[in-house]
Amino acid sequence: MDFYKRALELREETVAHRRWLHSHAEVGLDMPNAQAYVMEQLRNYGLEPQPCGHGVTAELGREGGRTLLLRADMDALPMTEESGEPFACPTGTAAHACGHDFHAAMLLTAAKMLKENEIALSGRIRFMFQTAEETFEGAKDMIANGVLEGVNGALAYHVGSGRMPVGLFMYNSGGTMMYSVDGFRITVHGRGAHGAYPHNSIDPINIGVHIYLALESLIAREANPGKACVLTVGNFAAGSAPNIIPDTAVLQGTLRTNDSASREKLVRRLKEVIQGTAEVYGGSAEIETISQVPPLVCDPVMTDEMVRYMKELPIPDLTPVPNTSASASEDFATIAEKVPSVYMYLSAGYMDERGDAPAHNPKVQFNEDVCPIGTACLAHCAVRWLAEHP
Repeated sequence: MDFYKRALELREETVAHRRWLHSHAEVGLDMPNAQAYVMEQLRNYGLEPQPCGHGVTAELGREGGRTLLLRADMDALPMTEESGEPFACPTGTAAHACGHDFHAAMLLTAAKMLKENEIALSGRIRFMFQTAEETFEGAKDMIANGVLEGVNGALAYHVGSGRMPVGLFMYNSGGTMMYSVDGFRITVHGRGAHGAYPHNSIDPINIGVHIYLALESLIAREANPGKACVLTVGNFAAGSAPNIIPDTAVLQGTLRTNDSASREKLVRRLKEVIQGTAEVYGGSAEIETISQVPPLVCDPVMTDEMVRYMKELPIPDLTPVPNTSASASEDFATIAEKVPSVYMYLSAGYMDERGDAPAHNPKVQFNEDVCPIGTACLAHCAVRWLAEHP
């Protein structure tokens, strides 16, 4: 089957999936509307979908061969949308500002094409429609419910906005593609008092300030300068009155690295520095882990294979961009840590003012011309990989 030709024929169907998901945006683990929609479409295509944790899975192909997982996330962000698109989400509380609606839509159409071509498959294809990527919970949720059992490899695409033409595909077969993320919440416990009598207090704000400075020094003096290490404290909250020293203060942030050894050391030292600093000033600190995602490292051999398969497709101006690396994080890394995996970006930008807003911006727009490209790549790469790995 010429999957690109078929994907062009099904372009409007893919766009319709994307726009439905976009206008019905949901966030987090529990996405009942998206789950029901995806299952209904898969049934219409002749598959037998099943819930898997909070996500959806389905499978097709023949027994006896290897199994390739095709994954799409489908959650939105908790924010308002200002894209101006006629199908914008009307709730004001959720927006597909990262492109996950594209991922699910393209995988749905790929499932249709693969079902049409099922007799030619040399193995099994498992579809993974995942919630809660933005909170780094969804992959772990589906893994805990067995989505990787019997899987020999995994493939995923992510669309990218910005001022770049449709047709670029970005990958990394020789290093870390995306950074780890360890999210944390620090609760500093002190003792409150009136601002006129600070000697009666153990000031958690003062402790929090010193923790913040100590963490900055941790990156400056203990992180390997040959590796990328990024620490951000994006939230610092305490107190409710200007003349009262509160009992507690809360700091929240993230630690990101492109190196597993650096990550292991810095996570350990972060906890030691936080607790030690709090004790120096007479208080204590609780550290809660919000997220734990390793660096995303793709399998080099499998990545080069997928690049070769993509070049076989008659897609105009399809252009590879190797050695791509980003300091953002992606919970597909949890899958890539367990099975050989490939993750790529597909450009979905505009070369005019529509490409000015980046992802996670309320004004971001994505180019729907990427739909047949992503759909064709998912289907073609799956068929070719199974054929070469019987």
